[in-house]
Formats: sequence, C-alpha cells, structure tokens
Amino acid sequence: MDHLDRLEAESIYILREAYSKFSKIAMLWSIGKDSTVLLWLVKKAFFGHCPFPLIHIDTTYKIPEMIKYRDKLAKEYNLDLIVHINEEALKQGMGPEKGRLVCCKALKTDALQQVINKYKFEALILGIRRDEEGSRSKERFFSLRNEDSEWDYTNQPPEFWNQFNTDFPKGSHVRVHPLLNWTEIDIWMYIKRENIPVIDLYFAKNGKRYRSLGCAPCTFPVESNATTIDEIIEELKNTKINERAGRAQDQEDAYAMQKLRKEGYM
Repeated sequence: MDHLDRLEAESIYILREAYSKFSKIAMLWSIGKDSTVLLWLVKKAFFGHCPFPLIHIDTTYKIPEMIKYRDKLAKEYNLDLIVHINEEALKQGMGPEKGRLVCCKALKTDALQQVINKYKFEALILGIRRDEEGSRSKERFFSLRNEDSEWDYTNQPPEFWNQFNTDFPKGSHVRVHPLLNWTEIDIWMYIKRENIPVIDLYFAKNGKRYRSLGCAPCTFPVESNATTIDEIIEELKNTKINERAGRAQDQEDAYAMQKLRKEGYM
C-alpha cells in the first residue's frame, strides 16, 4: 500500500463511519479540486453512487465556468444537488463592495446555516485540508460545532492513533473532514492516478492559472505555465507561493479565515 492508497483508505473509512453515525448528513461541493476528489472518494466508498445530498452555496458571484461545470457534472453523476442562495442578503445589496469578510459571512456562512436549518442536517462533510490554511490546521476529522455551527477552535479534542470521537451531544452540529491529512500535491497526484475530471480553470492559459477557486471579484489566477497535471505537480514541488495567494479575503485580515470559520464558514 503506497502513500495515496493509505490516504484513500483513511478517507473512505471516515466517510463510511460518518454515514453510519449521522442520519441527516450532506456534503459541501464547491466544484474545486478538493471537493471533486472528495466526491470521487464518496463514489468509491459507496460503490458508485452518492447516498446523501450535495450542497452548493451559490453567492451569484462565482466564476461562470464553475456553474457550467457544476451543472454538467451533477447531471452526469445523477447527483442530489441542493443549490442555495441567500436571496434576502442580495436583496439588501450585499456584495464584495460591502467588505469581503462581511460578504463572505452573508453569502456563504449565513447561507449555509439556512440550508442546515431547513434540512435539519446533523453533519456536513467538507473537503478541507490542514496544509491549505492556518485555521484549518487546527481542525479534527470529526469537528464539533454548536447549534449555530459556530466553532470553538480553542477547545478541540485530541484524535490520537486514528481514534475518532463520533459521540456528540444531541442538538450539536458536526463537520466531517476526510481529506484533512492530504496535501495539495497529494490531491493532484490522486487526480492523475484516478483520471478524475476537474474544471479546466486549474490549467494555465496565457501564463496564468487558478490554484484556488471562489467568487470572481475575489479570486485571482497566479502566474503559471502549467498546462498539464504533471506540470502542475512539478510547479508545486518548487513554488513558495501560498495556495490561497489569489483569494482576496485572505489578504484583508491576517486572521480572516479563522474569524470566518469560527462563525461557521467552510
């Protein structure tokens, strides 16, 4: 069993464990590389199909190619896809010009909480990784939230020797993170090995490509000539640029993501 086999086995184990523990569970799908790999692992874990709904929080500001790709893949995979928009916030004029952190909270965090409340989800599966961003390195595979999805990052239980806590107080909300031990390079190596289809925004055009995907006004490509998966992997082995360097909300505040995630952000 090689490195990718071990990561795959761990993720599938966590997915199956979560599905067996929570009767109302769903998975967040951003259309990015990580959540698309996670969807692939779900299909492996459950013998070719996805047994729970996928949630896409649509801010209406996403890069247009992402929405086209979402709809194409949802149809091909016959996914039970919940698309939710915080219509009330948009009616009140919410947008990036109000401040990127304010906008993220309204159009992503609050929108997600609306979905959780509407469908009574006990747990959500997310494709976050520890190496991607500082606050995510504090996460656990099974991460307790309160009933409003707020996260106390100062009070995280240990998960030694792959012993995961899956017994939580009634009324609490849990985030499940099967990709926590993966790195960005692991993701791309697995995409190559499994021949997983990903959106072509990740591949360079005119000397630029996206490493992280989000809303069009707040997400920018990085300089790159990598047009193939092999070239992306080689580039990542040598770069010193942060994966989220093109995400404007991360630059607005040194602790931007920690503040957002404390309040229930992905």
